[in-house]
Amino acid sequence: MANIFALFPGQGSQKVGMGRQLFEQYDIAKELFAKADEALGFSLSQICFEGPAEKLTLTEITQPAILTVSTICFRLAQSQPQASAHKIVAAAGHSLGEYSALVAAEAITFEDAVRLVNKRGRYMQEAVPVGTGRMVAVLGKEVSELQAAIDASGVAVAEIANINAPGQIVVAGSVAGVAAFVEKLGTAKVIDLPVSAPFHCTLMKPAEERLRVDLAGIKINTPKFPVYQNYNASFTNDPEAIRENLALQVCGRVRWVECVENVMKDRSPDAVWEYGAGNVLTGLVKRINSSVPRVNIDSPESLAAMAA
Repeated sequence: MANIFALFPGQGSQKVGMGRQLFEQYDIAKELFAKADEALGFSLSQICFEGPAEKLTLTEITQPAILTVSTICFRLAQSQPQASAHKIVAAAGHSLGEYSALVAAEAITFEDAVRLVNKRGRYMQEAVPVGTGRMVAVLGKEVSELQAAIDASGVAVAEIANINAPGQIVVAGSVAGVAAFVEKLGTAKVIDLPVSAPFHCTLMKPAEERLRVDLAGIKINTPKFPVYQNYNASFTNDPEAIRENLALQVCGRVRWVECVENVMKDRSPDAVWEYGAGNVLTGLVKRINSSVPRVNIDSPESLAAMAA
């Protein structure tokens, strides 16, 4: 029996055509895309398969699209005859991916999660006027160095949003705040991220407040396996604590390095499997702990390889 740490990607993994091969070959994919289309009241499947890319990259579309494809990949993997040889010992998702992880753990229904992340995406976009926020990735620096530059940069908003891997940290805030931070940081590799809003900082507070109302209206069950949440890099079996952490995650930083390190320490997984489009998270895990084998479940070929 192989112990698996299940990963679920966040925004940035989307691409036109995602899920199409799975839809054409598997009834599970057809069923879940149909449920997503019905829950949302528009054809998510058509946007995933045909684009245009500009529409798929709208945050309120991207989030349910990635969740749907991740859920399809997970359920297809679990339906394979050889699935009994694998046991999920923990899961984690990057930002939006946390909802996919909770769906996989049967803590939230797929339909509730699709509707939630569609609203979450819209609330996050509407929280900050376009053009007034900024996110940058900083390479090769420590958290303490970034925090020192933030502290020295003044009153405008600049906050650590994501700790993705050693030497890869994201800072979010207002245009003025991030500019002041970059100036104080001095010599460093800084990459502007092509995002529509500054996620995971206090500017998202209006989105958090709106999402709390929707989170209060859904049922959350005890997860079937531990889901390590972004906000505290830990897990809980308490549905109300899960609900609160999902709300706090909107403004809170994504503590991805700690999530991965804590699962490795607590659960000693034999392998890490990423379910859904792309391989961003397995790439980050390689930088955090290169010794654990990594697998991407995202296509009919990868599902067939499970039997190999």
